[in-house]
Amino acid sequence: MTDLLTGPDTLPQERRLVTEVPGPRSRELGARRAATVSSAVGSTLPVYVERAGGGVLVDVDGNSFIDLGSGIAVTGVGNAAPAVVAAVQEQVAAFTHTCFMVAPYEGYVAVCEELARLTPGDHEKRSALFNSGAEAVENAVKVARHATGRQAVVVFDHAYHGRTNLTMALTAKNMPYKHGFGPFAGEVYRVPMSYPFRDPEGMTGEQAAARALALVETQVGAGNVAAVLIEPIQGEGGFVVPAPGFLPALADWCRRSGAVFIADEIQTGFCRTGDWFACEHEQVVPDLVTTAKGIAGGLPLAGLTGRADLMDACHTGGLGGTYGGNPVACAAALATIRTMRERELAGAARALEAAMLPRLRGLQERSGAVGDVRGRGAMLAVELVRPGTTEPDAELTARISKACHAQGVVTLTAGTFGNVLRFLPPLVIGQELLGEALDVLDAAFDEHAPAR
Repeated sequence: MTDLLTGPDTLPQERRLVTEVPGPRSRELGARRAATVSSAVGSTLPVYVERAGGGVLVDVDGNSFIDLGSGIAVTGVGNAAPAVVAAVQEQVAAFTHTCFMVAPYEGYVAVCEELARLTPGDHEKRSALFNSGAEAVENAVKVARHATGRQAVVVFDHAYHGRTNLTMALTAKNMPYKHGFGPFAGEVYRVPMSYPFRDPEGMTGEQAAARALALVETQVGAGNVAAVLIEPIQGEGGFVVPAPGFLPALADWCRRSGAVFIADEIQTGFCRTGDWFACEHEQVVPDLVTTAKGIAGGLPLAGLTGRADLMDACHTGGLGGTYGGNPVACAAALATIRTMRERELAGAARALEAAMLPRLRGLQERSGAVGDVRGRGAMLAVELVRPGTTEPDAELTARISKACHAQGVVTLTAGTFGNVLRFLPPLVIGQELLGEALDVLDAAFDEHAPAR
């Protein structure tokens, strides 16, 4: 029987190393790359992928890697999921592009209907589609400013929102995202995030929110704030999970002050955290939600969804873009959402959390280098520090990640200080394959990290 997730010619779901890493074909491609691709574009792995499916990536030398990255939370339904492939093939055969702003088509409308159903809240909603998460965020700010007549945007320490000029201003981390690329867009104000591992001991979410909002009120002025923009769980910032009560307190303040509460669910959305959206964990209903990454099974698509009065406040033609809501990407998104619903992948994310957290906490118990274990669903992380301190250890983090790569496991790093190992397995990964990847991680810690 054909597997609905990985197809009739399923790639063997195994870790297999047949050459050194990188192998000869990957090294050859690396040389070609060096001659033609800008050195400003980086890559985590030194290998070149030929095929991928389920929970594995296969490189041009035949090495099979267990994927704990999902292309940075994109391929939640697995790579080349058959339902997505079939939908894309059918749409490509019909037409590839008309531009929705010129000659519209049903797929765009259907994706917006799904976003209205799935995003938090039962209020009347509208959506607009774009290509990337950064575009969705930029347009969320445009909508908030237009609808409120205000300019100030409040963001948080450790935030990541994109690489365009405005989203670089919204992003906290300098290297590699902002260094040398200024000047940046104005009227952006940064306040402290709730970061339980690094906050004063015992600080509650409500107290952390009060700390942040006091700065907003004294240094910005509540009446000047167009929007408060936050990732419900921070991504590139290190999978920082705010203390309970932090997000609801921010949302309540926005309602009282007339500001727009924007949830950046680009990395957390589409079942990644065990709910369709991370805001649901505390029943927070944002005014605007940005989405991308996991929405379309690997094709470039992003969405901005929100209250109808906000989304309809802009003049006709004020939102859009040549490729936004491309028909092929919309077909992929509809197939991806259908797969997530049919296979109950939010529940799969919770099962992955149940399998991974005990293993990661076991690492913390035996290694003095693990300062914190955190995350939710299939979005988990460990923060590495020098034993007995909270001093970040970025060098050890990089060493352990590279050791995993050499043994056939794709891991990613993150964090303002570069000291977080983050895990984003496909929601369809098998438990046996996941267990083997965690065995490799254990071995890398045993080799490189000090024991207690």
